[in-house]
Amino acid sequence: MSGRLIRAFVLTAPGAYEVQEVPAPVAGPGEVVVDVERVGVCGTDMEFFTGAMAYLHQGHSTYPMRPGHEWAGRVAAVGEGVDPGWAGRRVMGDTMLGCGGCRRCLRGRQHVCEKRQEVGIRGARDGALAEQLAVPAFSLHALPDAVDAALGALVEPGGNALRAARAAAPLPGDRALVLGPGTIGLLVAMFLRAAGAEVHLMGATEASLSFARDLGFRHVWPEDSVPDLPFDAVVDATNAAHLPHTAVELVEPSGRVVYIGLAGGPSRIDTRALVLKDVTAVGVLSGSPGLEATIRAYADGTVDPRPLVAATVGLDQVGPVLAGERPAGAGPGPKIHVDPRRGP
Repeated sequence: MSGRLIRAFVLTAPGAYEVQEVPAPVAGPGEVVVDVERVGVCGTDMEFFTGAMAYLHQGHSTYPMRPGHEWAGRVAAVGEGVDPGWAGRRVMGDTMLGCGGCRRCLRGRQHVCEKRQEVGIRGARDGALAEQLAVPAFSLHALPDAVDAALGALVEPGGNALRAARAAAPLPGDRALVLGPGTIGLLVAMFLRAAGAEVHLMGATEASLSFARDLGFRHVWPEDSVPDLPFDAVVDATNAAHLPHTAVELVEPSGRVVYIGLAGGPSRIDTRALVLKDVTAVGVLSGSPGLEATIRAYADGTVDPRPLVAATVGLDQVGPVLAGERPAGAGPGPKIHVDPRRGP
């Protein structure tokens, strides 16, 4: 650590937080320091705020902690062994940091490494809700000029959504149903639409359904009004424990169900329905394998997620946002961004 101080948002206990002055990070061997320009607030961050996040109970995470894993910024310094060409480049970073030496990492599956760190989430790796962030250079992805800071901070959730959409494997003209029009669900819907699918969304509130309509999705339904149509794929992007089985009930025989949401408790699926309907079920943990493709999709305009961002606040407003408060003047979108450079 250097003698210089930076401002960072710190969770000190469930429901407790401070914006602290902490030592500025130093780029160790193989690392870079990034000036953080934009960070997305995620449902995972809210689970850490409440204390419900499973990693806290499994020993993977402890308080105090510095969250933030959906970020974009500019490389300010490079450490020993890092290509100096990274200096000054605009980047985002993978959340999942594998050990690099295990069987999974060597097979290109570092996002499921047993020993992985996760930026702002797991393994005491400080997150991006701070003016600066230190991360391994191997986690970086360069951002082209067409992908601004707001888009850059949407690459990580977009990578998750892209993987879910690809797992649904829609053919042009296929009908796909997305459960949950939150940030991930809407991103999944955007990628499915770009692939030529007829996209339907199911949501719990009229406000979320209305926003989906404003994004150009015509087929939006409350849970009790989903039409009796053949859905070739169903994606569950919710935290509702009963909907994973609903997805199996709604999907066409020989269709695909994709699970990217996580319920607070166990959710059950009747595997007899999977077998008797010849259904393929896929789980998606991370956006890691989809980050580069997401950057390209944003850069060429295939998908434009900027309307999802309702407001951009400073570090001092993060605590109220995590507590569920809506920033004054926020738009209808589900995502709140943070600019750590904003003053108190």
